[in-house]
Amino acid sequence: MADKKKILVVEDEPDFRIMLRTRLEANGYEVFEAEDGAAGLEKARNMNPDLIILDIMLPKMDGYKVARLLKFDEKYSRVPIIMLTARSQQTDRETGMMVGGDAYLTKPYKSEEILETVARLLNKKAEDNRGGS
Repeated sequence: MADKKKILVVEDEPDFRIMLRTRLEANGYEVFEAEDGAAGLEKARNMNPDLIILDIMLPKMDGYKVARLLKFDEKYSRVPIIMLTARSQQTDRETGMMVGGDAYLTKPYKSEEILETVARLLNKKAEDNRGGS
């Protein structure tokens, strides 16, 4: 089997992080965690994940800023980011996409929805990479 895809989950709520990690690992992904925005940014830069699941309301640095810093850095600009948050207003969604989110899901989420979104974004990334730069 091919190498497991690495997913970084940046979420400050421990129970939510554990639940998400368990679901992703059960579906064959290798999961790394960060509990605040600053740690998430540092881990993303050090591990170069295949995909990031990013909360917006985080201590130390919010998810909008983390996404913006990664997406506007050429080295990380092609890493898909799923914004996963309790913030469900249209303005929040628009901001999330404007700063570089590739998908925007709200809590509470359906497990199938997040797994489908992860698979879709990883497949799109693989197709883009095969298509040449």
